[in-house]
Amino acid sequence: MATGTATAVPYNAAAAAWKEEPTRPLAIASPTVHPAATDDAATGTGDEEAAVATTRRWRSMQYLRKRRCLLWCCGCCATSVVLLGFTILVLALTVFKVHDPVLTLNLVTLEGVDGGLGPTAANPVSVNATLTADISIKNPNVASFAFDRSETDFYYGGETVGVAYAPEGEVGADRTARMNVTLDVLADRVSPNANTTALIFGQVYNITSYTEINGRVDVLGIYKRDLDIKMNCTIMLEVGAFSSVQSKATNCVANVS
Repeated sequence: MATGTATAVPYNAAAAAWKEEPTRPLAIASPTVHPAATDDAATGTGDEEAAVATTRRWRSMQYLRKRRCLLWCCGCCATSVVLLGFTILVLALTVFKVHDPVLTLNLVTLEGVDGGLGPTAANPVSVNATLTADISIKNPNVASFAFDRSETDFYYGGETVGVAYAPEGEVGADRTARMNVTLDVLADRVSPNANTTALIFGQVYNITSYTEINGRVDVLGIYKRDLDIKMNCTIMLEVGAFSSVQSKATNCVANVS
């Protein structure tokens, strides 16, 4: 009977067979399974860079926000200035525009007319009278018109027969002020041009006057304008013992500068 026997392989033959087998590479750890470890220095550098980037981003946002606010404020200021200037311009050309005051000679009367014989042959007739002129000033502006002391000269036959003065005053906005100026007619200037017949039966005398008023208009203390009003008038007076002594016609021309 045959019996199984183990065949002994010599040690040298087994070692030779193992050496002849192909070399197998070592297994490399997968990053997905075994992430690569980083050292502490690399981790710290990454955090600092992230912090710096965050700081820069925050500063950039702050700068953009401040710039936006500055542009918005500048735009509002510029718009306000433009609107204010436009409003002032419109008001200056409409409501606050300074208009010329209107000076009017309403009526001229003679009171206390007294005629008689003159002292000399050159002045055969002596005439004494008191002349009163009713003058009105109309102010069409939205601000008051203040005027200085004014002067009115009356002429007859090319000679000055009287000078009247009016005190300073003020006319309110859109108001009309009236004032009376009174003067005594210079008899020696009128006498050479008068006669007894004219005093008895009446005669029309042409008297001219010149009035000058200086004043100013102040609009809210912002705009001021000085005004010089000059007015020349021709007055027809019928003077006589049996007739009313007042102006029959008045023609005036005013100039404002």
